[in-house]
Amino acid sequence: MNILQEISQQLQDGNPKNVAELTQQAINENLDTKTILDQGLIAGMSVVGEKFKQHEIFLPDVLLAAKAMYAGMDLLKPLMLKEGIPTIGKVVIGTVQGDLHDIGKNLVAIMLRGAGFEVVDLGNDVSPEKFLDTAEKENAEIIGMSALLTTTMPVMKKVIDLAKERRLYGKKKFIVGGAPLSTEYAKEIGADAYCFDGMSAVEAVKRFTGVN
Repeated sequence: MNILQEISQQLQDGNPKNVAELTQQAINENLDTKTILDQGLIAGMSVVGEKFKQHEIFLPDVLLAAKAMYAGMDLLKPLMLKEGIPTIGKVVIGTVQGDLHDIGKNLVAIMLRGAGFEVVDLGNDVSPEKFLDTAEKENAEIIGMSALLTTTMPVMKKVIDLAKERRLYGKKKFIVGGAPLSTEYAKEIGADAYCFDGMSAVEAVKRFTGVN
């Protein structure tokens, strides 16, 4: 097993200390930064995401793997900035105004970061203005909105209506998710995709940003 495969495996096993040590070793051996990211960290998180999708592992396993991924990312980020390595896309994500649930949203953020996207996580109780202001400021292509309460679902439509007013609709892609939602509801409010879990969100964002 080469060092990149080891990084991937230790990440899947949820060992932050080992991932950090191996990532540092790979850096010391002058391995290409993007290669460490793609074939080590992202490769590991792809396996984790797929296993989670197939119900072979569960939420605590994903959170451990994410912790391990961040341990490696912390070492790679300064090098990526220095070398000017672009992220494959940027996503602004948050739970809509009036809703404080964030477990699902956090999971989607983990999966997106694990796939190599830059994620600006606004947390919960996010106003329509904040979604759009941040997306413009950060030059993010995608806005992801989460809601767990049926009473807060209409806020998603407010975000999209405001985007139409500001002539951002069509320039940004809107993905929505949460237990009470459906593909039909996403279409009804003008969202570009309904994502039922972290992996479907990754697939939608890859589709919209042209990533294979």
